[in-house]
Amino acid sequence: MTYNHKATTLKITEIEHCDRPREKLRDKGALALCDEELLAILLGSGSATQDVLSLSKAILNQLTPDSPIPKFETLCKISGIGPAKASVILSAIEFGRRRTQESSIKILTPKDIYGIVMPYANHKQEHFIVISLNGAQEVIAIRVISVGLVNQTQVHPREVFADPLTDRASSIVVAHNHPSGSLALSPEDHAVTQKLIDAGKILGIPLLDHIIFSSKGFYSFTEEKFKNNV
Repeated sequence: MTYNHKATTLKITEIEHCDRPREKLRDKGALALCDEELLAILLGSGSATQDVLSLSKAILNQLTPDSPIPKFETLCKISGIGPAKASVILSAIEFGRRRTQESSIKILTPKDIYGIVMPYANHKQEHFIVISLNGAQEVIAIRVISVGLVNQTQVHPREVFADPLTDRASSIVVAHNHPSGSLALSPEDHAVTQKLIDAGKILGIPLLDHIIFSSKGFYSFTEEKFKNNV
């Protein structure tokens, strides 16, 4: 995803009616709008101190190639952005990410999984992520099913496999981040992985891999098992 930071600095009321974001989208289509204008439509209005386009520009300044998905708390620190507007922005980013990426992503290596879950690497709590795959190992859906310490109580097979069963998934991969940055495995990591492997065999939806990751890299249960068996 790329972001275009070039946009007019005029207030909405100073722009020709036909070139205002909503009218422009209606007449010319979404592709004709720059990122600042698209955000302005999502926000709907500015604040007491900033017009909507200036507010959009302030948000875009938080988006970089290294951090394309801002944190909720970061957005709320921007003057004029409260919880409601922050929620709209993050929902729109996630919706767009799912629509443009999931249908074309294929999981062939642990590195492919890491590329998908990397946005969660710097979160301060552990996020347990389940990815449903079809028979071609293409991504059907990506879901966070648990936030907090990963253990056998929170990450139970019924929670992990409930949605993949509905998806008619052929297999799954799972991943969770280590906020400490360490890739050292805990006894809980091993226990949860084995329980999911066993459940997957019974349900006919095999667990292809479990990735432990941080911003420093990742550990793959499958990759490590392969190395040890060679």
